[in-house]
Amino acid sequence: MNWNALKRLLAIAILLFGATTIAQTELEGKVADFLTFAPIESASVYVQNSTIGTITNSDGNFSLVVPQRYVNDTLVISSIGYKSFKTPVNEFDPSIDIFLEEDIASLDEVLIVADPRPTTGNGIVTRAIERLPRNLPETPYLQKGFLRHKERNKKQYKWLIEAAITVYDSSYASGAEDNLKINVDEIRKSYDLRDVDSLFSYSAYLKNTAGYTNVRSKSLNRDTIRTSSLIKAIKWNDRRINGLDNLFKGRLNLVRNVNDTRALFGEDILDKHQFQLDTVLVENGRKLYKIKIMESEDFIGLGTQGVYNEGYQAEGWLYIYWDTYAFKKIEYNLVAASAAQKSRSKSLFDTQVNHKLVIDYREFDGKMYPSYFYYETPKLVNIGDRSSDKTTEEAMADKDEQFYYTIQEILFTEVIQDSEAIENALQEDWSADLFSPQPYNAAFWKNYNVLLESKEEEKLIQDLSRRASLFEQ
Repeated sequence: MNWNALKRLLAIAILLFGATTIAQTELEGKVADFLTFAPIESASVYVQNSTIGTITNSDGNFSLVVPQRYVNDTLVISSIGYKSFKTPVNEFDPSIDIFLEEDIASLDEVLIVADPRPTTGNGIVTRAIERLPRNLPETPYLQKGFLRHKERNKKQYKWLIEAAITVYDSSYASGAEDNLKINVDEIRKSYDLRDVDSLFSYSAYLKNTAGYTNVRSKSLNRDTIRTSSLIKAIKWNDRRINGLDNLFKGRLNLVRNVNDTRALFGEDILDKHQFQLDTVLVENGRKLYKIKIMESEDFIGLGTQGVYNEGYQAEGWLYIYWDTYAFKKIEYNLVAASAAQKSRSKSLFDTQVNHKLVIDYREFDGKMYPSYFYYETPKLVNIGDRSSDKTTEEAMADKDEQFYYTIQEILFTEVIQDSEAIENALQEDWSADLFSPQPYNAAFWKNYNVLLESKEEEKLIQDLSRRASLFEQ
């Protein structure tokens, strides 16, 4: 190749690199309470009148990639109970922390109106469910999102997957089982060191696939099990318990799946939940009811096939817009309540909270779209040796490695409503398989919004990646 041709190629490369670097603006900052200086976790950071956004981590920090076409638009930073911060995207100063001031509405001011309105928690939630056809999307759409799936025992991370996903939903009115699809687009990180201690998965696998009814994990010896067999069992358990289908199509997708015959927020919602109006807050200038979730007369069951998932009561909070009765945020815990579930949860997991769910919604074009999911549950991996001749220290060490905290976080970053784009996407092969490795695509991830790790998470992930590298060697 002659020198002139080389110079032309170099010039083209520089132009392409420049175009890539100016195609978006990356914003980084920290959000804190104006009075206490404490970081505000899960504050919404987004471009107004768009679906481009993220949330702050536990340190109050955020990172947001804004496409170039939005740089003249308004950046909004908001959190329930605080006054919002707004600034043009191109004037954002990353060197200055954002401090939000408290903003609470008067309950009396809201409730004394001429138009009859429900004044109890039960009445407000019932009205919100009645209004779902107005507030949720009624036409098909795609959502792009970022998933972080992690598992850890009380000592260390054991598994981490980060992926880009696409969700197709034909509309709220259609059943999720047949009208909601998930695709794993790209994998960013995948570290898996669970094959050393997942004996419970192996015993469950033998029972469900080979008919070994008397096998128990505490009777198994890891040294006698082939690693390939254990990994096969782990993958089987992943799809059964941790699959994305379970999260989106299951009963815990409380608002989307209200039409399901066994929905937790369905027609018999007040049989298994009671709701108490607590106060009225403000978020980005709009009033919200803050409603406490309380136990009712009946236990809650999830009916998970092959998994004992019965005997719970619900607790948590609902945040519902005062003007439209749209669900803004759900904080929903299922706590052991029946005698059998209390005993099981304490013995196996050392906790009574078996399912912890947070769903946040953002309004776009007059409809509410999910913007963030957080789901956490303990998952048994090894019953272990509970013999009475164990020392207290040995028993505690065994307990620390007995189960994993499984956490799935999803940040949705884009809504696609264009019918042609949706139709083209549906012609592709879709797969919700999160557990099969894929090659890393650096160019894809350069411009993709992801969840920012906290300092603690970053250290744990670095430790996991280091151990995974040593394991592979």
